[in-house]
Amino acid sequence: MAAPQNNQKIATLFRAMADRLATQRANPYRVRAYRRGADALLALAEDVAEVAKRHALEEIDGIGKDLSEKIQEFLRTGAIQAYELLKTPLPEDVKAWTSLPGLSDSLVGYLYLRLGITNLPALEQLVRSHMLRTMPGFTGSEEALLQAIARLRESSAR
Repeated sequence: MAAPQNNQKIATLFRAMADRLATQRANPYRVRAYRRGADALLALAEDVAEVAKRHALEEIDGIGKDLSEKIQEFLRTGAIQAYELLKTPLPEDVKAWTSLPGLSDSLVGYLYLRLGITNLPALEQLVRSHMLRTMPGFTGSEEALLQAIARLRESSAR
């Protein structure tokens, strides 16, 4: 028997949130919590809206206070604001950093969304501080990246 429609919709959102958080290198426990929450909702035979009416969401194994609040928000509004924020795309100029040596999509997303690196001077400063080399996922040389940043800054100044 398939899970009720509300359960399926919320589980889909929770899985998408987990995937986005994973690409942003968020806390792995947080990512796992969204996945467990999704699994719990799909395993639930009863519509989650009925469980919410009884104020029993946190009695579902895998649903804590945070996920309970997000479920209630979805049931009230049809959306989860935290998911909408996660969907916010990277600006085009930041997305272009993936062409720089040693920077992957997930690392660029992490730099922008989690560290607040929003422009080339800030990226250059991070590289010069030698902090980038300590981050998992950085695969290039700092020198090659600094040269590529300089070329990118020159071409955008023209």
